[in-house]
Parts: sequence; C-alpha cells; structure tokens
Amino acid sequence: MADKEAGKDLNTETAKSFARRDRLLEIEAQVQKWWEKEDVFMADSRERPPELGEKFYGNFPFPYMNGNLHLGHAFSLSKLEFAAAYRRLRGVNVLLPFAFHCTGMPIKASADKISREIQKFGYPPSFPTVTKEKSNHPEPEPEPEPERAEASGGNQGSTGKFKGKKSKAAAKSGGDKYQWEIMRSYGLSDDEISKFQDPYYWLTYFPPLAVKDLKAFGLGCDWRRTFITTDRNPFFDSFVRWQMRKLKQMGKIVKDLRYTIYSPLDGQPCADHDRASGEGVNPQEYTLIKMEVIPPFPLKLRALEDRKVYLAAATLRPETMYGQTNSWVLPDGKYGAFEINETDVFILTERAALNLAYQKLSRVPEKPTRLTELTGRDLIGLPLKSPLAFNEIIYSLPMMSILTDKGTGIVTSVPSDSPDDFMALHDLKTKPAFREKFGVKNEWVLPFEVIPIINTPDYGDKSAEKVCTEMKIKSQNEREKLEAAKKIIYKGGFYEGTMLVGEYAGMRVQEAKNLIKSKLLELGQAVIYSEPEKMVMSRSGDECVVALTDQWYITYGESDWKKDAEECLASMNLYCDETRHGFEHTLSWLNQWACSRNFGLGTHIPWDEQFLVESLSDSTLYMAYYTVSHLLQKGDMYGSGMSLVKPEQLTDEVWDFLFCGGPCPKSSDISSSLLNKMKQEFEYWYPFDLRTSGKDLIQNHLTFCIYNHTAILPKHHWPRGFRCNGHIMLNSEKMSKSTGNFRTICQAIEEFSADATRFSLADAGDGMDDANFVFETANAAILRLTKEISWMQEVLAAESSLRNAPHSTYADRMFANEIDIAIKMTEKNYNEYMFREALKTGFYDLQAARDDYRFSCGSGGMNCNLLWRFMDVQTRLITPFCPHYAEYVWKELLKKDGFVIKAGWPEANLPDLTLKKANKYLQDLIVSMRKLLQKQVSGSKKANANALSNQDKPTVGLIYVNEQYDGWKKECLNILRSKFDSTTGSFALDKEILEALQQSPIRQEGNFKRTQKLCMPFLRFKKDEVIAVGTQALDLRLPFGEIEVLTENSELIERQLGLERVEILSATDPEAVLRAGLHVSLLNQNPPSPGNPTVIFLSS
Repeated sequence: MADKEAGKDLNTETAKSFARRDRLLEIEAQVQKWWEKEDVFMADSRERPPELGEKFYGNFPFPYMNGNLHLGHAFSLSKLEFAAAYRRLRGVNVLLPFAFHCTGMPIKASADKISREIQKFGYPPSFPTVTKEKSNHPEPEPEPEPERAEASGGNQGSTGKFKGKKSKAAAKSGGDKYQWEIMRSYGLSDDEISKFQDPYYWLTYFPPLAVKDLKAFGLGCDWRRTFITTDRNPFFDSFVRWQMRKLKQMGKIVKDLRYTIYSPLDGQPCADHDRASGEGVNPQEYTLIKMEVIPPFPLKLRALEDRKVYLAAATLRPETMYGQTNSWVLPDGKYGAFEINETDVFILTERAALNLAYQKLSRVPEKPTRLTELTGRDLIGLPLKSPLAFNEIIYSLPMMSILTDKGTGIVTSVPSDSPDDFMALHDLKTKPAFREKFGVKNEWVLPFEVIPIINTPDYGDKSAEKVCTEMKIKSQNEREKLEAAKKIIYKGGFYEGTMLVGEYAGMRVQEAKNLIKSKLLELGQAVIYSEPEKMVMSRSGDECVVALTDQWYITYGESDWKKDAEECLASMNLYCDETRHGFEHTLSWLNQWACSRNFGLGTHIPWDEQFLVESLSDSTLYMAYYTVSHLLQKGDMYGSGMSLVKPEQLTDEVWDFLFCGGPCPKSSDISSSLLNKMKQEFEYWYPFDLRTSGKDLIQNHLTFCIYNHTAILPKHHWPRGFRCNGHIMLNSEKMSKSTGNFRTICQAIEEFSADATRFSLADAGDGMDDANFVFETANAAILRLTKEISWMQEVLAAESSLRNAPHSTYADRMFANEIDIAIKMTEKNYNEYMFREALKTGFYDLQAARDDYRFSCGSGGMNCNLLWRFMDVQTRLITPFCPHYAEYVWKELLKKDGFVIKAGWPEANLPDLTLKKANKYLQDLIVSMRKLLQKQVSGSKKANANALSNQDKPTVGLIYVNEQYDGWKKECLNILRSKFDSTTGSFALDKEILEALQQSPIRQEGNFKRTQKLCMPFLRFKKDEVIAVGTQALDLRLPFGEIEVLTENSELIERQLGLERVEILSATDPEAVLRAGLHVSLLNQNPPSPGNPTVIFLSS
C-alpha cells in the first residue's frame, strides 16, 4: 500500500527529505529519553492473579548473536511489538522481554574461521580473487509419496515435510566467502576483528549492540529481564541444567544409537541452527541391495578375487527386487571399491562410502578405505547375482541420467514398475548404435523381458510400460514426462498395488514392503544406508553426512507425549489455518531429536559433562525464565552483577517450586520473601499469551516449545498462542547481503527513522506469505508524519478562527461518524493481528476522511472540537506503529498529561452505517455527475467540432430524485421478498417467481407482455444485488432521505462541479418536471429510481 501521492510529493521535496528524516530522528531521541526516565516499559506482577485480559505476556525467539540484527528480525519482531503496544495502549499490564542466543556452533565456527584465515592468509588477511561458481548440487523438492532411491535423475526426498520457501539458516548465510570479509562489512577494523578469534568475545560485542538498536527502534521492552545463554550466564545455565534433568527423570531423554546429520569437520551432529544451508533436512533411509559380482573378475577387479564384491544399490522400493533385469551405472561416473569389513567390498561413489563409514560400515571407522578407483565404464557388463531377482544373472548397463550426488551411483533396474528403467532398457534394445557406443553385448540386454511383479487397478501388472505408452514417451531423455510418469506409478503402486510374486503374493504392497525389507536384512542380502535428503553444509564449511551416533536424544514423537502436544496445539490461537496445518504436519513426523553436542558454546549436559546441550534444546522453555530473570540477574545480561542469589543456590527444588507447583524448599537459604516474589512473577505472567516467529521455526523450535511445556509445566501454564509470518523482501526482491539488497535495523533507522521503518513494516503485509518492505513507503511515511505535525501546528495556531459549536452540519456529522468507524474498525484489525489493515483504517482512511471534511466544510469552516477529537484519535490509533511521533504530538502539540502509549483506547459512538451509506451515495453521485458534465462540455468524439462554447457551458444542475419504487418495480420487489428464504440465503426457482408475477396486479394492466419484458431484467438485477449487498437491495426506498442529503450538500456539489446552482427536485412533482423544459425526454428515457437520480445540466 505504498502511498503513491505522498511518494510524488516526496520527489519534489528531495532537498527537504533529509531534514524531515532528521527531524523524526530528533523527536525519537527526545521521546526515548522521556521513556527511559520514567521506565515506562517496566512490567511487574501484582499480588493477586490477573483477571481475564488484565495482562499480556508476549515473547520472540531470541536472535543468534553472530552479527547485527536486520530487517528480517525486525519484521517478525514487529508483529509482537505492535500487538504488545496495542495492549499497553488499552491499559493492559504488558510484559515484552528480550534475550540473546549464543548457544551452539555458529559463533564457535565463525571464530575458528577467523583463526584459520589468519593462519592461511596472514594478518591482516590478503585473500585471493576468486570467481564464484553456481553450485552443481540441485536441491529438488521432496516427493509427496514413497519412491525408490535410484540415483537416476529426479527428486529423492523425504515425504513432504512442511518447509518455508527459505530456511532461517539460509537467510543467515551471506554471500561473502571469508568470515573476515563478513566482519569488515559490519564496519569493524582489522585490529577489532582479530579479537573475534575468541568465541566469547562475540558474547560481549554483539548483544549490547542489539540492545542499542532495539531501543532506537522503540521496542517496548522490559530490559531488566534481558540475558544471554551459555554457561557464561550462571543463572540461565542453572535453569537449563534443571530442565534437562527434569526431562531425563521423566524418561524423555535417552541415550541411543540413531542416524543423524553429522559434520565430519566438527566431529559432532549438526542441528538446524548449526547449518549454513540445509535447515530442516533429515536423514533419508534406504535399503542397500548387495548385488554380488560373479567371478571371474575383470582386470580392474582382479586383485579382489579373494573378497566378496558387490555393486551396492540404494532403493526405497525393496519390494520390487523380484523384477530386476539389470543394474545401471553412469558411464563417466567416478566409483571406487571400498572395504566394508574383512570379507565384503562395496562398489559405489566416494560420497556414499563416506556416509557408510560414519554408519559403522567401513573397516576403518569414519575413514572409507578405497581399494581401487573405477569409472562407470569399468563396471559395464559385470555379471551380477542380485537378491530376490528371478533372473539368476543380470548385467550392469549404462544409464545417462544417474546423479552421483544422490544414493550410491548404482541403480537397480525394474522396468515393470519404473518408467525410467523401462525407457532406458527400451533404448538399449532398439538402438544397436547405442549399445555399440558403450560396448554392450546383445546377450546382456536382448534376452531380458519385463517381469510382472505388482498389479495396480489403473495400470495392471506392467504399469511402467502402460504409463509410458499413454504419455507417448519415446526416449529416456524425456525427463519431465518421465518424472510425471514416475509420480503416478510410484504412488499407485504403493497405495493400491498388490504383490503378484514371492512369498507375499496377494498381499498389499504397503504391508509387504517392510516384510521384504526385513527378510533381505536378515539374510545379509542388504544393509541399511542413510544420507541427508539434500546437501547440508555446516557453518564450519564442510558437507555433512549421516552418522550412526551414540548420544542423548529427546524422545519427541513418543505417543503419550505427542497426544499432550496435540492437545496443547488444539487449544492454541494460531491466527491462520496454514500455521495450524504446519504444526499438525510437524507433529506427524517429528521423532527423536539429538540434544547433545561435543563442542561449541552452551550448557553442559549435567549428568554427562563431556556433552553440551545443543542450541534448539536450551531454547524451548526459557520463556518461563524471563519471569524471574530480573530478580536473579538484576538487569545484568551476563548474570555477573550484584545479585542477592548465588547460582549454586538454585537447586532443582527451587526451580520446581517456582515453575512446577512444587513444595517450598525448606532447605534453601534463599529468603522466603524472594522465593515467593519470584513465584508470584511466574504465576502472574504465565502462560505466555503470544509468541511471534518466522514460519521456518514451526518444524523445530516452536514445536519443541509445545513439547517441553506440556512435559514440564502444568496444563494451565501451556502456551496460548503462536503467530507465524513469512519472510520479508526488500522492494519486491529477496533480502541478500551478496546483492546489497539488505538492511540492518541500525541502517534502516539511519536511513528512514525508526517510526518510518515501523510504518513500512506494518504496511509490508500479514499472514504466512512473504511480505514486502518498500523503501518508497518508508520515505512517504517520513513525508506524511512530518507534514501532519506541520498541519496540526497550523490548526492549533488558528484555533480561534475555527467554528466552535456542536456537530451541526452534515459535514460535521459525517466526519464524526468516520472517526467512530475508524476507531471500531482499527480496534477489530488490531485484535485480529491484521496490522496492515489497522494501518489502513487507523491512518490512511482517517486521513482521507479528514481531507474530505476540509473540502466539504466550505465557507462555514471546520469545527474546532471535531478537529481536536480527530487529532487525539489519530494519535492514539497510530501509537503502536509510530510511538515516537505519537508521543511527541501527545505531549508537545496536544499538551496532554501522561504518556500516549498508555493513554487508553479512544471512545467511540456506535457508527451510523446509514450515514455512511448516505455519504457513499453522495460521493458516487458527484463522481457520476462530473463524468456526465465533462462529456456534455466536451461533446462526443464523433462531433467534437460542435463542442459547446464557453457561454453555453452548463452552470445549473437539476437533480431529479425518486425516493421510492412504485408501479411494476414495487410489485417485483414485493414478489422477490416473498420468494426469498433468509435461512438458506436463496431465492425460489425462477419458474415460481414468474408464476407469481403473472398472478400479480401487473397482469391486470394493459400491455402485460411489454411490462413483463421490463420486469425480467429488473428481477435478475435485484437478485444479483441481494447476493452482493444483502436483502436491503429489496427495500422500496433507501434508509435515508435522498432529497434531504442532496439539499444539505448542494453547496458542496456546486463547488465540486463548478456550477452556479444546483436544484434538488422530486421526479413525482409535475411542476418540478416542467423545470426540465426541452430535456424532459431524458427523464422519460432514464427515469430516476431509489439510489439512481437523473441529472440534467442547463446553461444559464
């Protein structure tokens, strides 16, 4: 909703733009001093429990402290800030705390990068010039159905996890290659950057900067409660240790051997927030089919003849192995023979071998041993004995579409149920030149026919062949068609297929799949293999693998716990169906979560000090810690101040007493008054009412928050609401450091001011779609706000010349009504967290109403009391968005007592909707009259030469009104009213309406056929109008007197159209009709009806 008109004005005031911006910055600095002096955002509990609606506690996921806060943070935070400011304005006791996350790998990884860069490039580093290349690792979307794990081209992901368009981790990673360059972009000197080799230096540098920026932004935060995470804050460290022990005592933390995304360089699991890319990616499990190479071996494998050598093919469809006709390799692909144990050797890609090495499938753990290098051409023609295959011997053949960065690079071929396999085998069979190119012998291909193994209702027992025929696929190179065919076949085969062969013949594929898989594993004919669904890069810069690790896990997904989480979710306000679906989907797939790490920053696992609590596991319950942090840390974010409590005094019994309803810890040496005060704070503020966040945190942090609250806290303290939003674009383009389309909060404030930035954030959009921060809107806001201050100063200076009387004129009543409507509509929009709409109704629409009022008043002038009310109301309504501007106006211009941020919501009379309709009627008529007048003055295009001369231009307007339907129109409306069912909101059949018309008094009139022809379109028009505006369309007259409205506003109409005189006439008055003179035919051709006057222009 960029303000185009203000934007145009702005272009003409370039020289003044910085002065206007600077004026807002001066106002903001002044107002912030007022706030700080009076501690206006400090929030304390009260001794008695809060009444419904008395308190509001909102919070925001603490940002990670490896850089400055940017507009992406500001956008999500603004949703909380606006909601909290609105509640504070209404007199609610509001708590909005803020803290800073330092746990995990990102800071440690960045600090280590700086050290490595100094070692490699000197001090200060002299970096080589490199050309950035586009990654050759595609990241396809996950498939929504099960599919085989062939590495042949296409999408191989997990089953459709809920993901945002861009992950938070991806948003965090800029385009700079070197960490030193990133630090320079913050304006740091080389000497300063070198200090960041110490990871703990980051904790002292960035959090205070963030506080400074957020204060400049005007965040209504109780800064006494701020803190940082990690063991550098002993109080928060104690809280997290208690939380971990609590979960373990409940059996919700266990040690287990599980597959997890793992960074070889870091030597530990790599959770979502430890990743530079690949947030939300999970391990994908495959069945690795062992296809034994039959001796004698070719020369390249001759040294392995004393070993069992297998081509290792990854698949998601082990049930199809009966139908194998061959295997596929990429002719130019790079492979190796890797030692798995003393007897077995697997031929696959090095990438797959690395994953296996971290899954205890390598003779040397975590180090794949390659016995020989191979290419795909070396493997073509190998005779194989493959598990379950009806063909005793199959051969390895070339396939051109295999991806070696997915699966193992070895693919099983089942042409009965795979369109890719069917077409690739078809090409080899029908193209001798193709076979010759790769040295493929006829006997490796021609004898092998499609083997029916699965029957589906739609595609029979040779589904791949049938779908390829139907889709007219001619070659394995038609990738798009083959992808579409594969989706159809794999989905149908899994959900509707029936096994035709093997010991599970007659069984549904869904049931047989895991039984066949288990049999292959038991017989040693297959192993489990896992790899990341997509590429994952750690913040340390290495590509992650999937490792089978023995570590501590939180048992998310456990059935009883999951039921509690679902119960909590069902009771929460999520403000958007898409958000709820995202949570429901996450709960459906979320399973055990690795909660421990070997190194980084954070809290140590209390019973296993070699491990640290990972960053998404110490950030799930800390909203409770906010309620007592100010009493423990005394406003020192590091917990190193002069507290009355020592961290070691915070025993589990103390935490249980504070948060879980436990007994008062008699053995504690903390004073009972302080213990009770802390408990009072928690009991007063909890549960929190709102947590705002980007939608990307649904799949981890926010769902973890629900789980932890339901496990540890009683039901009446479970969260009440989450509000999730999309990401923010800048000027309709992705926000990106590498392209320069990026702003930190500090930069935005310097460029636009805080209030203009907040204004544009409010205007950017609501909901789950990506929003758009438009610079033009922010610049227009600068102009609007400063001009509004100037206008108010002018009004107040000229107050004595204004009309000082009750709201007596039509314009007065209309403006007063528009103010009432603005109050009510803006209140509704704030309550529904529709901030863009609140900005529209509370500012844009109200400004437009004021401008209309100024014009409508004419010579009578504006009403002083009404303008004072307007200034008061507008200032309050915009306070949540532009609090500095509003505070300045409140105190300096309106001379009000107290602070506007707590001034209360303005009172409003019940809006007069009839008056609103009357004004719309008036404005619409003026628009239509202007168009008619312009047409009459200029003449038609065909007769432009005969346009009227100046002395013949119309100066008088006759407005003929018929305030009530009569005659056949009246009868039609009566019939429609009688044939309308208000319960269903529908009319009777046209046949019934027509019968009623034929039986009505109209029938008795002469020339009924002619009247009936007039009735039918009128009936259709009115039926459509009922759908659009309701049953009021069937009223015989408008809810207001048209003649009265037009008569009272005749001066306005004259001024708007430049007429000397306007006459309001009744079309039912014969004498009034005579005033039309020679133009009376216009009345007959276009007779007026309620809401549609007929206008005739005359020259004097």
